[in-house]
Formats: sequence, C-alpha cells, structure tokens
Amino acid sequence: MKRTAISLADGRELIYFDERDDAVRDQPDRRPLPPPPPASQLRYDPLTDEWVALAIHRQTRTFLPPADQCPLCPSTAERLSEIPAPEYAVAVFENRFPALSERVVAEPAAITPFTAVRPGQGRCEVVCFTDDHDASFATLPPSRVRTVLDALADRTTVLGGLPDVEQVFCFENRGVEIGVTLHHPHGQVYAYPFVTPRTRSLLDAARRHAERTGGGNLYADVLAAERASGERVVATNQHWTAYVPAAARWPFEVHIAPHRVVPDIPALTDAERDAFGPLYLDLLRRFDGLFGTPMPYIAAWHQAPVRVDRELGHLHLQLFSIRRAADKLKYLAGSESAMGVFINDIAPEQAAALLKGRAPY
Repeated sequence: MKRTAISLADGRELIYFDERDDAVRDQPDRRPLPPPPPASQLRYDPLTDEWVALAIHRQTRTFLPPADQCPLCPSTAERLSEIPAPEYAVAVFENRFPALSERVVAEPAAITPFTAVRPGQGRCEVVCFTDDHDASFATLPPSRVRTVLDALADRTTVLGGLPDVEQVFCFENRGVEIGVTLHHPHGQVYAYPFVTPRTRSLLDAARRHAERTGGGNLYADVLAAERASGERVVATNQHWTAYVPAAARWPFEVHIAPHRVVPDIPALTDAERDAFGPLYLDLLRRFDGLFGTPMPYIAAWHQAPVRVDRELGHLHLQLFSIRRAADKLKYLAGSESAMGVFINDIAPEQAAALLKGRAPY
C-alpha cells in the first residue's frame, strides 16, 4: 500500500491509500474554499456524567446531492470535488463539517456551576472506500477491504497519538434510513477527547468480570461461549467469528470478532487482516439478501481507549440494522430513547437462522 498525504485548498489534510506503487497524487485542489469552521463546543451533563457536542455549523453540511454533484467522487475538468485526483482506491480526508476538530477557540469555563464547557478538540475524518459512486462495501473485492482496514489502522495509530485524543472510533453508516447525507460509499473516523459512554459501560462490565474471575477477559469469554454453542454463529474462519449476540438489541445485529484478544485494528496481524475481508463481505451480502433490498446498517468498530484500560478491551465490529421486516423499521421510541431499555422484536436465534438461510421469516 502506498500512502500519499496532500493539503486541500482550505488546509485540511487528505491522504490517498493506493494499491499501486506507481500511483501519482500531485493534483492540486483548485477550489476557492473558505477556512474550516472552529471546533465544536462540549458541554458536560452532570445528570448523566456525559459530554454533549454542540456543532451548529453542521446544519449547513451537504445533504443528499445528486450523483453529478457528489463531493466524494473524483474531480473532473467540469466539476471539482473533495478528491482532486481523477481516480483513487481509498481516500481519507478531514471532514469539512466536523463535530470535533483541532481548530479550537476559547470557551467559557462553565454555563452553570454544574455545566462545564470545553472545546470539542479532536478530529473527524471521511473514509472513501472506492471512487465508484454506485458501489457499496459489499461489492468491494477482498483486496480493497484489506486496503480499507490498513487505512483504518493508520488513522487509529495517527489520531491516537494526538495529545488530546482518548478514543478512536471507525464506522460506516449506510442507507438514508440510517441518516446518511451522502450516497457515495464511505465511512468515518472520530477521534474523541474523552472515552465514550458506551465504551465506559463495556469497560466497567469487563473490569467487574476480571475481578470476579481473577483476570478473565469478558469479551473473549463471551466469544468462546458463543463459538461453543454455535446456535447464533453465522460465519467463521480461522481467525474470525461472526455471531448474533444472545442479548442483541437490534433486529439484525452481528458481532465480528478476532479469535485472538487484541485492543484495536493496528494490533491485527497480516493474516488476521486478510481473513477479515471474505467473511465480512459474505456477511454484508447476507444482510442485503434478507429482504431483497439494500440493507441500511451501521458498522461500528469497538476499539480499546488510547490510554486507559486497554487490557480490558477486545476489538470487534458491531454490524446492525434498524430494518426488522421488508416494510418495517425499528424506531428508538420511549423505552429506548428515554430509558435506554431496548425492546427487540426478533429473537437473536431467529435472526441468526435467517442470516444463515435456514428459517422462513
């Protein structure tokens, strides 16, 4: 893989990850762009012990443009985009409308005696998986999945090295039902200045398990139990297993985890990275085949924090969809949104059977 970094017209960084060593990436960004917006404001919620980001500039971000105006397609003589090159394999760049950035401004010390304020310091990046606007992750070849994984490893390492970053989150939103604002196949990377609430919850449970068992890794033990049962295992190979969690929150939810305990994507071996692509592509195609229509989904990489509790983590990818039937979506209503208690309409065992093609719906 060849890595080439350039600066866009407004100073944001773009990095090409090429599968050819002879790729030339010297095309300049010729757009007249305004300066990037300042970092968002983070406000502390004392009632939940969580930080909330206020990024009001995101109201003006690009929203579902037609294909001939897509900002993630390669640039042409007639139309300039976020990618100056006429073609590319994988490209990563700083989001033009970031929730977090390194361009911090002074903030007040507090809104109330209970509501502290701090800059939304961090970084948000866009990961373009292909220059083909009409493709999807499921249509990529395994070699491209490996390039994407290597790019995510690079970004996890680089962003995790920033002084104010505590956690790096790589993910893909797919489908207008999920809330995407661009159709072009892409993912994102968020570098947070704190450990996220979801990760704190997972780490707390892992810590309690380690104390009870004398050092056992909770996720590794759960994975071993799922592999031993096999009932909810959808696919497996030498290095990875994909299974529906026994207490799945979403109608269709699968975890894809390496058999070896690793904290993050950079820690994966070459063999593990190569083995991920074929299994993941098979799983995505199973998702798309459930109802004969492209499945909206979120693919979320759970990585250990940068500085704390890394020994408690276990890298895994959580893939889930809000679609519960061909014509029905799962909405987060009162119980889920207000109380955080999920109510699933589909039994995990049934979801696993459907994904394995062994049960009628």
